[in-house]
Amino acid sequence: MRPSISGVAVCVFDAYGTLFDLKAIVDNSRKVLGTLADPLMDLWRRKQLEYTWLRSLMGRHSDFWHVTGESLDYAMNALSITDAGLRARLMESYLCPSAFPEAKASLEALKAAGHKLAILSNGSPSMLISATKAAGLDSLFDAVLSVESVGIYKPHPTVYRLVTDHFDCAPANVAFLSSNGWDAAGASAFGFQVIWVNRMGLPRDILPASPHAEVTSLAQLPELLPGY
Repeated sequence: MRPSISGVAVCVFDAYGTLFDLKAIVDNSRKVLGTLADPLMDLWRRKQLEYTWLRSLMGRHSDFWHVTGESLDYAMNALSITDAGLRARLMESYLCPSAFPEAKASLEALKAAGHKLAILSNGSPSMLISATKAAGLDSLFDAVLSVESVGIYKPHPTVYRLVTDHFDCAPANVAFLSSNGWDAAGASAFGFQVIWVNRMGLPRDILPASPHAEVTSLAQLPELLPGY
């Protein structure tokens, strides 16, 4: 059964894990990290997200670059890794993450079909500019929107409102794509038509709102978006 995604004027993408492959960030350091490479990345990402949620609840915002550094420090400490040079290389890799192989072609096809494209991310503006340029995606987006405009992290509804304010559209006219289940739920609760890019084949989160459709790759978008 084909889910109904219609009336879309703007396609909005989460950045990290959706367009950019976070697992690849540790690739250049695997020789040094050995068997700790994947555990470090997993713990780093988990604490990074936890810190964004906790800072939002505490009312103590700090930009994503700062949070990314703090969460890396936690992960390295937890795994007894003490290497300042390695830390610097890992942080630098976060500025130029690899895009998933199908990302550019999928974005180009959407653009050619007449859709406006945007990023909505926890990332700071400088991080997002660096990442999109490094991946050769920067020219494809009509807007790159960061939570820094409102000083609170996803899934707060104020963040999703950045899209409707910028494009002067209703939430229902937005297709929102994210690989993060919690982000998909938050965007759906706001009123977006949400496509969950479930790359890991995970079960849906039990939250007050759910995605409208589910794919395992951005390459599956032609099946969901009319006029693609």
